[in-house]
Amino acid sequence: MTDQNRPLTALALVCSLKPSPAESSSQLLAKQILDELSKHDVTGTALRVADFDIKPGVELDEGEGDAWPRIREQVVASDILVFVTPTWMGHHSSVAQRALERLDAELSETDDQGRPVVTGRVALVGVVGNEDGAHAIIADVFQSLNDVGFSIPAQGATYWNGEAMQTVDYKDLDETPEAVASSTATAAANAAHLARQLRAAPY
Repeated sequence: MTDQNRPLTALALVCSLKPSPAESSSQLLAKQILDELSKHDVTGTALRVADFDIKPGVELDEGEGDAWPRIREQVVASDILVFVTPTWMGHHSSVAQRALERLDAELSETDDQGRPVVTGRVALVGVVGNEDGAHAIIADVFQSLNDVGFSIPAQGATYWNGEAMQTVDYKDLDETPEAVASSTATAAANAAHLARQLRAAPY
């Protein structure tokens, strides 16, 4: 099978503060995004970042016990990165920030043409929270991912914000709101399209 015919793959980094097997709204949204990607012949897996000992720093490998190098291998091997975070105090989670800081090392990892190694890979962002903040989080995360080389598809984000001053979580809803489902489907379709275009005609 040639690289052009190889099925597209996606990796979801789920940046919940809760390690497995705790229920997580971020995990649920990541699954829904991966399910939509599968409709476009994209196979995907999800990693709960809090399940791993990711050392602080901005290097590819921060030494003994650092789990990031193994996660990075999967990021680099995937066509689409799905980055999902909860909202805490109006911002993305500390787990998400740790992952973004470790991705900063990609700025110094280039191919034989001087491009960042992740150039040609597509990024999607998902945000959940029972407070405001999704738009600002999406902007921050997209800027970080674009800085290190990821490409951003049109309407490449999906989110849910609960009613202000309430405690209902996304995972507690009886059904997915139509606006969220529609945004998730659009983001997945556009990401798969862009990933195929970049495979056929790299930067």
